[in-house]
Amino acid sequence: MSPVTMTHGARAVMIPADGVQLAGELAWPQHPGGMVLFAHGSGSGRLSPRNRFVAERLRDAGLATLLFDLLTEGEAGDRHNVFDIPLLARRLVAATTWAAQQADLAGLPVGYFGASTGAAAALTAAALSPLAAAAIVSRGGRPDLAGNALDRVTAPTLLLVGGRDPVVLDLNRAALARLRGPRELVIVPGAGHLFEERGAMEAVADAAAGWFVRYLELERVWRGAHLRNDPSVAAGPW
Repeated sequence: MSPVTMTHGARAVMIPADGVQLAGELAWPQHPGGMVLFAHGSGSGRLSPRNRFVAERLRDAGLATLLFDLLTEGEAGDRHNVFDIPLLARRLVAATTWAAQQADLAGLPVGYFGASTGAAAALTAAALSPLAAAAIVSRGGRPDLAGNALDRVTAPTLLLVGGRDPVVLDLNRAALARLRGPRELVIVPGAGHLFEERGAMEAVADAAAGWFVRYLELERVWRGAHLRNDPSVAAGPW
């Protein structure tokens, strides 16, 4: 299976989920080898400057990106929705299904990038639909909010935490022990929870790009080798 042949570009999209329309932005380089969906945290959305920075780095690495709002503007005004992890996870699964139905994206292996509460949504979505994500990266995430879903996550998962974020670091260490697939915890020295320090977001973006390129490429190669013998194969052996 070769990278999808596409010229580079971007377009605004509307994604149907739970009876609402979620605004998003799909962007891609030439010949993308995979696609990463962003699960924003704490009520932020597709315009998050930190996630847009990471998305640009991922496109430079040859990956398509989908940044979208997990909540409508009205829903985001209710603080309860921001921490409704099952709701956010369902929206992420819906967006994954939508993306897989787009002719120019069909066949691309998918990764999830989750920040803060969005990381819990990404992990929960991966547990709900194990074939959805071939790799996950969490930035300053709250994996503890995924609850028992952690024990069912087999996708390769990278946990990125700031060295000056001790509470979240402890939560991530505990989550690391429960994940079932390839996993790694990387501490970004000197970074706080928002990774605002000089060089912190660059470190996050580089680590995320390396992780996604590695595992989405492995997924793509694995699929290509096995689909020839078994058309029902949909995901790698994580």
